[in-house]
Amino acid sequence: MPIVVIANPKGGVGKSTLSTQVAGYYANRGHAVMLGDADRQQSSRLWLSLRPATVPPIVGWDMVDATQGGGKVAKLPKGVTHVVLDTPAGFTGARLKDALTHASKLIVPLQASVFDIFATRAFLDEIKALAPRNLQMGVVGMRVHGRTLAAEHLREFVNGLGVPLLACLRETQNYVHLAAQGLTLFDVTPGRVEKDLAQWSELCRWLDA
Repeated sequence: MPIVVIANPKGGVGKSTLSTQVAGYYANRGHAVMLGDADRQQSSRLWLSLRPATVPPIVGWDMVDATQGGGKVAKLPKGVTHVVLDTPAGFTGARLKDALTHASKLIVPLQASVFDIFATRAFLDEIKALAPRNLQMGVVGMRVHGRTLAAEHLREFVNGLGVPLLACLRETQNYVHLAAQGLTLFDVTPGRVEKDLAQWSELCRWLDA
């Protein structure tokens, strides 16, 4: 069963946005999807509560509360084919190791600022020490326009880590407006979000691999 963990120790980098979009992609491919939320803010769970019944369903994954039991995964879900796990800021140490034990893929969302880049370098070093060898890892640039100098610096940084840069996703109100309705890019007419879907093409291939 593919279990995709979305993680970065910094807050505000777009983990919940990326988690809900990945879950929406899998659901629209016809998979039975669970979206887990290990963050105290419960952003992904709120998004699920807004999701209309007219689009492919995504169910929540029961997790141990972050304030109890170390925030570990309560149990592996049953009756589903794909799982996406949204994690909180500061998700390191034993909690991170527990999540990586179950994960088949890890996506690290990253903004193109020097502060985010250096924090993420240390985080990826921790992951390499904790993760199983068969874990597939990738980085997604968040709120980055692909043809800017910032995007180029991000590519140079990620290339130096030996981890693939799966996509650079631009800053757009499409994500904001869709999230307010419990929707994703994959739930609406492609023509409405054509530029954004193009940015997701390589990432989607990686998710399906």
